[in-house]
Amino acid sequence: MEELAEEAGITVRTLRFYRERKLIPPPRREGRIAWYDHTHLARLRTISALLERGHTLSGIAELAEAFDHGRDVGELLGLGAPTEETPVRLSPEELADVFAGQATPENLAAALDLGYLATDGGEIVHISRRLLDVSAALVREGIPLADVLTAARRVRDHADALADLFAGIVLTENRTAEDLKRLRPLAKSVVEAEVSMALDRRLSRRFQNPTA
Repeated sequence: MEELAEEAGITVRTLRFYRERKLIPPPRREGRIAWYDHTHLARLRTISALLERGHTLSGIAELAEAFDHGRDVGELLGLGAPTEETPVRLSPEELADVFAGQATPENLAAALDLGYLATDGGEIVHISRRLLDVSAALVREGIPLADVLTAARRVRDHADALADLFAGIVLTENRTAEDLKRLRPLAKSVVEAEVSMALDRRLSRRFQNPTA
């Protein structure tokens, strides 16, 4: 404990307080010896960084609980790593900065449930750079992260339906999964074009009828 406190730049008394508040996970014990590792140090540095950003200990405790009960990266990638998306590794404080303080336990739970986030030791892994960037851009535009995640759930449902439709067309009797992989850019082009035209129609109606 003394070694960990010294490495983290805090007092042993503070470390004990964090343990009592369950801000850090318990150590691994061998008899009467308690072993701490790099994940404990990473968590302590995260706590310090979040405190410097104005977060309260109560809020940090809620975030820590969300992290500790979230899906880990092995489980997430076990569901099938994305073939065209680039995962992003973030510290908890970096995630808090990306979403301008809206990385609440409720929003984290929603993102974990969607499969957007996973934990890996002291880090958080977002499954897609593109989705992270788009979500952050929407939040910067003033759209609450909770609304973004609610919309993401609906988009997921529609995307699954579109994928089923395209797969049903392609995977006929004489075609294979390799054909689906080869033709997937065509499906993406159709969806992008249709969404673009749908937005055109929506904007046209709004312009013609401002109360719509």
